[in-house]
Amino acid sequence: MYDLTYRPRRLRISPEMRDLVRETTLDVTDLIYPLFIVPGEGIKKEIDTLPGQYHLSVDEAVKMAQEVYDLGILGVEIFGIPTYKDEQGSSAWDMSQPVQQAIKAIRAAVPNLLVISDVCLCQYTSTGHCGMIDDHEILNDETLPLLCKVAVSQAEAGAHMVAPSDMMDGRVGAIREALDAAGYTNVSIMSYAAKYASAYYGPFRGAVNSSPKFGDRKSYQMDPANRLEAFREIELDISEGADIIMIKPALSYLDIVRETRDRYELPVAVYNVSGEYAMVKSAAAAGLIDEERLVMETMLSMKRAGAKIIITYHALDIAKWLQQ
Repeated sequence: MYDLTYRPRRLRISPEMRDLVRETTLDVTDLIYPLFIVPGEGIKKEIDTLPGQYHLSVDEAVKMAQEVYDLGILGVEIFGIPTYKDEQGSSAWDMSQPVQQAIKAIRAAVPNLLVISDVCLCQYTSTGHCGMIDDHEILNDETLPLLCKVAVSQAEAGAHMVAPSDMMDGRVGAIREALDAAGYTNVSIMSYAAKYASAYYGPFRGAVNSSPKFGDRKSYQMDPANRLEAFREIELDISEGADIIMIKPALSYLDIVRETRDRYELPVAVYNVSGEYAMVKSAAAAGLIDEERLVMETMLSMKRAGAKIIITYHALDIAKWLQQ
């Protein structure tokens, strides 16, 4: 005879019972919504590679930021397309460019919305790479002062948090020192601590025109085969002053997320990246999946693995579904 003294199904008998014993929950306050800023006025154009996401001029980004805030989402992460590119990526720290102007405008219009800025050069360099280059080699130490300029300019514009995504060694420490020296000691750093050289980034690169003009990013982004290396990266960023650590991509790296949560006390973020999003949208458009159920299950898997913060293009939809 089987011992049926303990019957797990007793705690699944009704929606109320399942809610009562649920171990993992998803809340709108877990979400960050990415915005893509472009030059011009009155522009809200759907991005071909990211259905349901838009290129926004600064004025339209302010409207979107207000919608985000009204839905209860706590913050946005700002990406942008500049008016010019060069080898250094100098438009990345130009205060007249769309990213800095959007940060400033959003802070003025929606003061209680957290504004996070992406610190990288790939969207701004003529090469599409995240750093300075010498004979096709991406130079680490020569790139750090440029990243510091980017971070300080974004803090000057009003960013609450900067998020270095370039994966240059030592950049968190250099940025922390530069921010502090400029008087921005309260601007926090969310480090893309374990950012893998992933095929899941394709739609994003199309959205911001940041594909490398030669080679790839495998010499500075992490090898997808590596696990222990992620924790060496994370430990370095923590030692250099990171306030939040991020794993990117999210869904294929939940083992890294879980172990990160178990090892470290800092808040853990994940980026539900463009390829993950686009696959869901494509399957939903083909009628192959229940989009809401699949997205919510995916978000719960990220929370269950240990993420507190989820950067996701699904954020607006999730917020509306949670309201229901």
